Amino acid sequence: MAKKGRKTPPLVAERRYPKAKPAGVRRAQAGARAAKPAAKPGPKSKTAARKPSPRRGGGGSRPPKRGNPILRFFRWVIGGILRLIWAVSWRMGLVMALILGVSVGYVYMTLPEASDLLDGRARGSVTFLDRDGQPFAWRGDQFGGAITADTVSEHLKHAIIATEDKRFYRHFGVSPRGVASAVRINLREGRGPLSGHGGSTITQQTAKLLCLGEPFDPAAGLTEAEYEAACRESSIWRKAKEAVYAMAMEVKYDKDEILTIYMNRAFLGAGARGFEAAAQRYFGISAAQVDPAQAAMLAGLLVAPTRYAPTANLTRSQNRAGVIVGLMEEQGYLTAAQATQARTQPAALSQAAAEKAGGYFADWVMDTAPGFLTSETTEDVIMRTTLDLEIQRAAEEALAFVFTEMVSEGSKAQAAIVVMSADGAVRGMVGGRKTKVSGAFNRATQALRQTGSAFKPFVYATALELGASPLDTVIDEPYCLNIPGSGEWCPRNYTNQFYGRVTLTRALQDSLNIPAVKVSESVGRQNVLRVAADFGIDRDLVDSPSLALGASESTLIEMTGAYAGILNGGSSVMPYGLTDLRLLADREPLLSRESGIGERVIREPAARQLVWMMSKVVEEGSGQRAQLPGWQVAGKTGTTQAARDAWFIGFTADYVVGVWMGYDDNTPLRGVTGGGLPAEIWKQTMQRVHEGDTPVPLPMDVPSAAQPVAQQVNQDIQGFADQLSTDLQEARDGFLRDIGNIFGRRN
Repeated sequence: MAKKGRKTPPLVAERRYPKAKPAGVRRAQAGARAAKPAAKPGPKSKTAARKPSPRRGGGGSRPPKRGNPILRFFRWVIGGILRLIWAVSWRMGLVMALILGVSVGYVYMTLPEASDLLDGRARGSVTFLDRDGQPFAWRGDQFGGAITADTVSEHLKHAIIATEDKRFYRHFGVSPRGVASAVRINLREGRGPLSGHGGSTITQQTAKLLCLGEPFDPAAGLTEAEYEAACRESSIWRKAKEAVYAMAMEVKYDKDEILTIYMNRAFLGAGARGFEAAAQRYFGISAAQVDPAQAAMLAGLLVAPTRYAPTANLTRSQNRAGVIVGLMEEQGYLTAAQATQARTQPAALSQAAAEKAGGYFADWVMDTAPGFLTSETTEDVIMRTTLDLEIQRAAEEALAFVFTEMVSEGSKAQAAIVVMSADGAVRGMVGGRKTKVSGAFNRATQALRQTGSAFKPFVYATALELGASPLDTVIDEPYCLNIPGSGEWCPRNYTNQFYGRVTLTRALQDSLNIPAVKVSESVGRQNVLRVAADFGIDRDLVDSPSLALGASESTLIEMTGAYAGILNGGSSVMPYGLTDLRLLADREPLLSRESGIGERVIREPAARQLVWMMSKVVEEGSGQRAQLPGWQVAGKTGTTQAARDAWFIGFTADYVVGVWMGYDDNTPLRGVTGGGLPAEIWKQTMQRVHEGDTPVPLPMDVPSAAQPVAQQVNQDIQGFADQLSTDLQEARDGFLRDIGNIFGRRN
């Protein structure tokens, strides 16, 4: 216990932290303490018993607190795990880096020169030119020629980068930030992490366009569509391979070379491969000439080429281009004034692209030319054709006008039109009511339909060829034939009336059935078959008396070609649409044609007389609705049984136009005959075709008899009346004579 009266000195900083003494002094004091005897232990006091706290600077020290042993255990375990993870991670990272480096190096070694990757199409293209040498249709994968990042329009280059990869010139082929952003957006929109937005850089998209260096091989068993689907696969493994390929490309090529490959291989809708082809396809100019509005529209196609193609929906494409303009302005590629102008004056299609003309015609030409130069070509082919775009437009407008103004709304009836020169050159073709189509069913060339009375000119052509005259007569009266295996067959006129003795001209003019059958049978049905076949109507013609009434089937283009043979003086015609075909790089054509005229079928005088007879059909007969003021017109109507088909085929001196109307499922037309709506469509077409033209007379000969046919018909009627009066007088005299005999009277 401490002595009373002794104060404990206060604990102050100086005592807690005594000043350091010189080394000599410390050694002297230490020696004195060692020589001093140990003090006897005295009674312990509370103060002396308390161990000084290490914190308080006392002479003793306390052992450090160990803490909770459970927490210490978990700290030890977690620390061990982290140390293990680190040890494994850096080793695995090193291994993966080595694998990645080897993979990139291997792909690098397999990459060809950039110039070899610009055109990777598996097949070629076909470009159609009209008769004036202007393009109007395309088929296959169109490639307009190579462009580079240096030669392409600056606006187009900026539009692509602003739209697809604004950090293109700063990343190493893969953008982790872009991938993370895309995954976040996809998850937020309820899709899978790799579905929808991909976060791919332009380099990765180029790798995908190259299908990671795997070319299309038909022998591999995949179709081209299946091959392209495999190239677009979005699995994690495919994405990893794509990233490796992209990084190898970044090592092999510079940024502009990668962009050049991308611009040349991207699919941009309507069969266009690459921006040069797309610029030519949609705007009719080179990709080096596009302005900001056009560049924005082209870049907007990258996200969904088929959906945003301006030929599919121009308004939708323009709206998408407006978004791209905003991105270009935001990223500093366009000034505010340029962006405003691009929005207020959006890109518009070229005339050829806007019209989408000649879809049916182009399909027909593709079918008639050799397959290895058309649908199966691996080259770029140029086809010059007979198509006249003004005539094509006239036919399309005429059809639309008639169905809008004269056909009941909701009608499913169809129609087809063929416009042809006398030598068989097809100038226009409409294969159905939907005219802006490609690959659709073509009713002008593919629909086999009964021809009805439109076949009758070939019956009378046979008679004229054998020496008959248009003024020769035939009696229209009840007439029956025995057909082996079918029994008795009695043709009837459309009016169910009989007209007695009529000229051949009137029989054709009024489309009388009984005289047509009589003439066919009298001149020899086999001769009629031969004449029709030689004119081009040779599809399994019916060898029976009903042949004369058009019981056989034919296509509209065949019938129109046969009528062209009548117009050209009696020579057969092979309808044609291709004038020459050449490869893009060649000057000399591989195929060429200047005319479709073939061998003579009937004598020219017979053909010219037949033209005169057919002109009476339009002047006075069943085709009067087809009259054109100021023009001489010849033609023939045709209506099949139950009005399932209605035809009018006719011509002026310049063109032959064939029109068919009916239902695809053979439903009968209601109130329609060949002299009705088909003749009206014919007239509307010809009015537009001949607008501004000077009328040209038909190549026809009036029969040698001095009297016109109308006078002849009147004389025939008067003769029939005189004969009837004579017969009645004789019958009266006989009756009176018989009565007199009965009553005993004598003459």
